[in-house]
Amino acid sequence: MRFSRLAHSLISTVSEAVSSVLNKFSGQPATYDKKQLYKMGRTLGAGTYGIVREADGPTGKVAVKIILKKNVKGNERMVYDELELLQRLHHPHIIRFVDWFESRDKYYIVTQLATGGELFDRICEYGKFTEKDASRVIREVLGAVDYLHQNNIVHRDLKPENLLYLTNEPDSSLVLADFGIAKMLEANEMLTTMAGSFGYAAPEVMLKRGHGKPVDMWSLGVITYTLLCGYSPFRSESLPELVEECQSGRIIFHDRYWKEVSKDAKLFIGLLLQPDPDNRPTSGAALKHSWLKGDTATDYDILPEIKSYIARARLRRGVEMVKLKNRIEALKMQEDDDTSDLPLDSVTAAVHSSGAKPPPPRLSRAARSAIFREVVLAKVREMKEQEAQEKVERDISAAAAGRH
Repeated sequence: MRFSRLAHSLISTVSEAVSSVLNKFSGQPATYDKKQLYKMGRTLGAGTYGIVREADGPTGKVAVKIILKKNVKGNERMVYDELELLQRLHHPHIIRFVDWFESRDKYYIVTQLATGGELFDRICEYGKFTEKDASRVIREVLGAVDYLHQNNIVHRDLKPENLLYLTNEPDSSLVLADFGIAKMLEANEMLTTMAGSFGYAAPEVMLKRGHGKPVDMWSLGVITYTLLCGYSPFRSESLPELVEECQSGRIIFHDRYWKEVSKDAKLFIGLLLQPDPDNRPTSGAALKHSWLKGDTATDYDILPEIKSYIARARLRRGVEMVKLKNRIEALKMQEDDDTSDLPLDSVTAAVHSSGAKPPPPRLSRAARSAIFREVVLAKVREMKEQEAQEKVERDISAAAAGRH
């Protein structure tokens, strides 16, 4: 038996050595042999730098983020920063790092797979979801944020889409995902690059001012508001108007949707949505707020409002499906070596990513017109936002020049 174990160990060592030599001769990095351990499955999403796919690995199903090296040329540090950061994180409400490897033209980051769905989609499956339930959810998310902040990490992209349930079980953990733009802060370091998602980014981020941990508290305030009423506290569609709306400090709680929600919940939101980052509570201080203890939260059922939010979001997802299909096609055109990492059927991939059911074979003329109109409007908004951002940057530069 002992000889058998020694023989197996020797064979394994020789096999790894041979694989490493073959990789070297083929121009592949030393870690490339790990790729054979993962069988790629459906596409879960696509972003600026690559895609995320489900895969079967040695430990079961996982998520594999595939990043094209061409897309991060000159910014490779960004990938290594994400890897270093993920390997440091160990928290029940944060997605778990599993492994990483690379090929000639791609990086692969393997993480725990969350199959229970996004926060808002999952809530819609419940028969009832109360303010007390919302308080518990926010407490879990804030617990994860507090862990990050204690370790001098700022997430910078908190939004409902990055809050996922690990499984379909009723008692499944909610986890925070997507650390692609998260940053580890040095002592007293302030970040200045634009980061985050439209509608959830703090005003100092949109103005490209120095920012840090308080941006996560702002985003959590937007999430809490939206979770309790089914719409965002800020509804401007252009960047200058959104900045102005956020900086005004006026948070409106419309009586029709908020009259049954506790005063404590509104006070909690007001504390987080302070235009001046210095006036926002730290994650540790926010965790001590009375609303998060659940004692002051009501049993008011907010599920109807959330379902209305999801109904509006599904039309947006139809638009995102089209964008995602185009994104995957563009990424496939950039491939150098093994093309099996990117899906052959980008339409199916887009459907999987959106969480929507595949569309029927034939759409009515009205439906086709609606989708076309939304795609066109989305493109127009995108162009307007870009123009507005350029104007804001010019105004800021002019103001800075005037002060000097």
